[in-house]
Amino acid sequence: MAMLSDERGDLSDSEQWARVRGRLRAEVGDAAFRSWLKPLTMVSAKRGVVRMSVPTRFMRDWVVSHYSERIQMLWQEEGIGISSIEIVVQPPPRPEPKPKCAPRVAEAPRAARRAVAPISARSSPEPETSHLDLSAPLDERFTFENFIVGKPNELAYAAARRVAEAPVVPFNPLFLYGPVGLGKTHLMHSIAWEIGARYPQRRIIYLSAEKFMYQFVRALRTKDTMAFKDQFRSVDVLMIDDVQFIGGRDATQEEFFHTFNALVDQNRQVVISADKSPSDLEGVEERMRSRLGWGLVADIHPTTYELRLGILQSKAERSEPDIPAKVLEFLAHKITSNVRELEGALNRIVAHATLVGRPITLETTQEVLHDLLRANDRRVTIEEIQKRVSEHFNVRVTDMHSARRARAVARPRQVAMYLSKQLTSRSLPEIGRKFGGRDHTTVMHAVRRIEELKAADSSFAEDIELLRRMLEA
Repeated sequence: MAMLSDERGDLSDSEQWARVRGRLRAEVGDAAFRSWLKPLTMVSAKRGVVRMSVPTRFMRDWVVSHYSERIQMLWQEEGIGISSIEIVVQPPPRPEPKPKCAPRVAEAPRAARRAVAPISARSSPEPETSHLDLSAPLDERFTFENFIVGKPNELAYAAARRVAEAPVVPFNPLFLYGPVGLGKTHLMHSIAWEIGARYPQRRIIYLSAEKFMYQFVRALRTKDTMAFKDQFRSVDVLMIDDVQFIGGRDATQEEFFHTFNALVDQNRQVVISADKSPSDLEGVEERMRSRLGWGLVADIHPTTYELRLGILQSKAERSEPDIPAKVLEFLAHKITSNVRELEGALNRIVAHATLVGRPITLETTQEVLHDLLRANDRRVTIEEIQKRVSEHFNVRVTDMHSARRARAVARPRQVAMYLSKQLTSRSLPEIGRKFGGRDHTTVMHAVRRIEELKAADSSFAEDIELLRRMLEA
């Protein structure tokens, strides 16, 4: 490869590029580097122009807009004669398709050793050990390479990679939490795939909390709890998804608590996900909440417009037919609830275009997604309703959760419950829990009472209508 300038000394272009990459990694951090800069490949360095490639158009656009000036400056600091950099799209060669093998499924001490076949083709286990094959299948799409990183999820992503790549346990447990559809399960699967690839000798169990409960109850019924305990406590990595579902189930909590302690004491890795932080889990014993918060607690915030657009652009690059940029921007603005719904919307318009044969435009997008767009237009959270109602009636937000029954507090609380029923898709029990753990019958009474007051007092009805419009704006 040609040298850019004799004044750069004896270092080759590849060595210079390695130095630039090292400085970039130190400046932007591991998470951003792995997502955006690690795929950069140096192509050539001729006549003062450094040419680099990335695998996708979206990645090129992101690198150009966010990092190109800094990359050029670092190159210029390496030697004179560098006038510019050029970043091009060069997709990697496609390897021959091979069946992807799942990470090794944990086996009980008495189970015979057997090779792990691909998930889709795993042979049926022997009858006497069939109940020991506990790990759920992993989705091949859910890898670190397919996870789009942004401000709302960069801590969770970095923590997940650290756990997956570290030769020893870095923190225990790793607790990932956030609302539904923001990527917790994607990161859990990514961790399992990465550990399986790097450390194939490690035994991994990944399953939902619901399946953990089912297996425990089954072991109790068959009086085979010792095999259950041996299976779970002999693994190297235990991953439990949606742990909030063990709330209120005392026997399952007790077994999970002892399993958790046994693994941590042996320095085995535990990874857990939930929709709330450990301190906010409902129906979970205090000692369990305390233990779950021992390690690293990483939350995933609701997506930003930039992150949603990045996810859509990444998906669109792998789809046929082409999707106009204006359509992607429209979807990123309109569908703000979660990534799962966002990807579902994209799949719908692609399927419509493929099956019906109509081009993808803003008009067809609005036509195909009319129900989803309408639902997102009016999506409001109970927390937002409580805050706005509290401000309107000049009470504290904490009064929404308190046991106070004074009319000055009770009436605004009823209004907030009524609006929560009208403007959200939450069930009555869910609404009640958001108002200090009240029963669903209390919410029903509040809704009926506000409807009666609206019918009897036009001024009060105007107040409620004003609040509704403000919340929907």
